[in-house]
Amino acid sequence: MGIHPTAVIHPGAKLGRNVSVGPYSIIEEDCVIGDDCMIDAHVKIARYTTLGARCRVYLGALIGEEPQDHRFRPGTVAWTKIGDDTTLREYVTIHRSPFPGGTTSVGSGTLLMAFVHVGHDAQIGNKVTVANQTGISGHVIIEDGAVLSGYVLIHQFCRIGALAMLGGRTIIRQDVPPFCMVAENECICGSNTVGLRRAGFDSAQRMAIRRAIKTYFFHGLNSSNALNRIEAESGGDPNVAHFIDFIRHSDRGIMPGDPELVALGTRHHEEGAE
Repeated sequence: MGIHPTAVIHPGAKLGRNVSVGPYSIIEEDCVIGDDCMIDAHVKIARYTTLGARCRVYLGALIGEEPQDHRFRPGTVAWTKIGDDTTLREYVTIHRSPFPGGTTSVGSGTLLMAFVHVGHDAQIGNKVTVANQTGISGHVIIEDGAVLSGYVLIHQFCRIGALAMLGGRTIIRQDVPPFCMVAENECICGSNTVGLRRAGFDSAQRMAIRRAIKTYFFHGLNSSNALNRIEAESGGDPNVAHFIDFIRHSDRGIMPGDPELVALGTRHHEEGAE
């Protein structure tokens, strides 16, 4: 498609090879657009933004704009960084940091569907999927492979662990550990078994993760005792170690387990069931 004649590209922007830019799109100065990117119509790539190679940015997206934050001062130099092979669908908005040298980042191979908002200083990992209308507040961290359904709202400073799965219309007020699934009642209901399988985790790895989640959320133990038991029984499994470390370093606390499953203990979570 090439560069449409109505596109406005600042002379200080750097475009790679085979970049296409649609009608009425704007690319401001100090932007870097990687090779083979597609910029659709009516897109704005704001100042201090970097797009990796082969990104696709669809109609009406606004990437790297000034943040919605009272602390922002015009002229602040802060960054927005998008990895390779990432897709930003229609009307996605991503805001840069209000702090000098701060960064809002989205990893490689990530998909943000239509109308997703990413607030300032958020850090989104690789191969993350975020469905329509989800709001990701400032300073949120989302680890690799997480899946967020539509209309999810995430409070500032929350963390979403690797390969976690969030059900639609949930409000996330605290951290969600790696590999966990959050149901629409906004409680953790078990492991993201389907996601683990798709990511190539074998049955032994899935079992270790499932056992750790059951012990922490559904055995009626306090956090410290649960983590100590998980650690003692883990056999050094690196995925379980990540689960433990994530919880121990939580500042906001952990989203609760489903109270019905806590009350039932392990009766509805037989060892080995998937």
